[in-house]
Amino acid sequence: MDSNTSIPPSATAEKWTEIEHLPEWDEEFYHVYTAKKFGKWLMLKTLRPELKGDPEYERMIEKEFEVRYNLAHPHIIMINDYEDVPGLGRCIITDDVYGDSLAKLIREGKVTEDHIGKLQHQLLDALDYIQSNHLEHHPLSTSRIIFTENIGNLKLIDVGFDQKSHITPKDASEDIRNYGEVLTAALDAVGTPHPRLRKVAERCMNPDPSKRYADVNALRMALADRKTNNFYLAIIAFLVAMIALLLWLNSPYRPAPEIVTGAGDITTTVSTD
Repeated sequence: MDSNTSIPPSATAEKWTEIEHLPEWDEEFYHVYTAKKFGKWLMLKTLRPELKGDPEYERMIEKEFEVRYNLAHPHIIMINDYEDVPGLGRCIITDDVYGDSLAKLIREGKVTEDHIGKLQHQLLDALDYIQSNHLEHHPLSTSRIIFTENIGNLKLIDVGFDQKSHITPKDASEDIRNYGEVLTAALDAVGTPHPRLRKVAERCMNPDPSKRYADVNALRMALADRKTNNFYLAIIAFLVAMIALLLWLNSPYRPAPEIVTGAGDITTTVSTD
């Protein structure tokens, strides 16, 4: 195409079709939409009308795009672009996530054991990634956790509006507390007792931060299957015992071996020392 040839306005308009506001997905500073871009479903996030044009909020949405654009994790919604959309203005463009929030599943009594399992693994993986990248983010909540429609994959939305040089112990502790609140809400909804998970969630929410899990790795170990933990502990105990035996056999303090010889009816014990 000739570089001087302009694209007709109609072509730009046809690029975006079926734009629909999703009020239940709206965030504190943003409205959220679903739309098709050249026939592919995507989601759009743009400043609320009353905030558009305000330099502070315009910088805020640009900053969020810059922070999240290079993130890549299977359980975090990825950002694709930041561009003008007819009728909406400047928007953050993300992959489309068609499914239900954990908050909605709780309201409708549809939380399953599969959801509980994914909160233990997929959500914790996403949280670990967020902390490893020192992302400043909104608190974990049931409304920010989505389970996709077809395979029920967990996706965390509204993640990372700034990036720090490091994560503080207070930040890590707050993440663990919020994780405990999410897990408790899901356990209340599923109805199964899950005493071990209840105990983990209670420790996460302990009012005294020093009594919570120190970090995500400690929380991950607590969430692991107790039988699996016992199996690994048994292996470790066996290896320690074998190492101790080998050290003892090579120690100068072990008893000297004896050689027993027989001559007729006389038996003689000969020390090797």
